[in-house]
Amino acid sequence: MLKISVVSYLNSKPFIYGFNKTNFKSKATIELDIPSVCANKLIQGKVDIGLVPVAILPELENYFIISDYCIGANGPVDSVLLLSNVPLNEIKRVRLDYQSRTSVMLTKVLAKEFWRIEPEFLTSEDGYENFIIGNTAGVVIGDRALVLKNKFKFSYDLSGEWKKFTGLPFVFATWTARVQPDDNFVAEFNNAISIGMKMIPEIAKAESNDFISEEMVYSYLTKSIDFNFDDKKKEALQLFLQLSKEI
Repeated sequence: MLKISVVSYLNSKPFIYGFNKTNFKSKATIELDIPSVCANKLIQGKVDIGLVPVAILPELENYFIISDYCIGANGPVDSVLLLSNVPLNEIKRVRLDYQSRTSVMLTKVLAKEFWRIEPEFLTSEDGYENFIIGNTAGVVIGDRALVLKNKFKFSYDLSGEWKKFTGLPFVFATWTARVQPDDNFVAEFNNAISIGMKMIPEIAKAESNDFISEEMVYSYLTKSIDFNFDDKKKEALQLFLQLSKEI
């Protein structure tokens, strides 16, 4: 049975719900991980397929993007942010989210190519958000970003900034396999995801809480996140990987 690593964030819930709703869950073992762990599992061969941060694709000797779905955005995404109490030109240090790979690289690309700033980049651990103070900014992703984005004077949406810079959407993660699965498996995989997409109203109700309302979840999954891995996103992905080589 194949092993699949899925990111445990809210933006992946349509995938997870789709797998659980269909017979697909009998064909694979589903593991829930933060993006950096998902990436490491695929790199190390601990899983066969992963919803992996696209920044790791060059580290894979062979890889196959197997789905018409991804985690992407065409403009602001709300859950991948550079948070700061000072404007960009006053930032001296940036704490990087330990859960991320793509967002870290995107921050470095934007800093060099678009913002034209040269801060010191710091690796971080759990709780680093408490040290986003003074001239120290921080990259925060996922569900934590949705909660924290209004708690700082400045919030720079990295996908929105990429759109300003390139005019293109952005791809954060793709469904990537180490070995090309057979066509029937891929068809069932994509069908399960398509069913999950139709469950977004149900997901919004089930996943809302004291910090994020049903309406906010629904808006996030239908407006902020763009799940379709279309030609423009493929173009954006190639540009991002090209720019990443120069960092």
